[in-house]
Amino acid sequence: MTTHTSHPDIIKRLKRAEGHIKSIIGMLEQGRGCLDIAQQLQAVQSAVSNAKKTLVHDHIDHCLELQVRADPQTAKGALKELKEISKYL
Repeated sequence: MTTHTSHPDIIKRLKRAEGHIKSIIGMLEQGRGCLDIAQQLQAVQSAVSNAKKTLVHDHIDHCLELQVRADPQTAKGALKELKEISKYL
């Protein structure tokens, strides 16, 4: 498993989203208004999306770049992996 410098930030974002999800469940159980709930759901979606984008960009910037620098012959495989991971953006 590879740990990147961005992982602690991603973990913080996801834990914050986890807290929002717990709050949303409580809001639903309490019968809170749909507008408030939708707003919180949007915050969760945004947090997860930003975490994913950070992870993908970090992978491209570090893993794929290092792979190509270490062995230029692996460029074809790195390009294939770049295409594969970019679909998650």
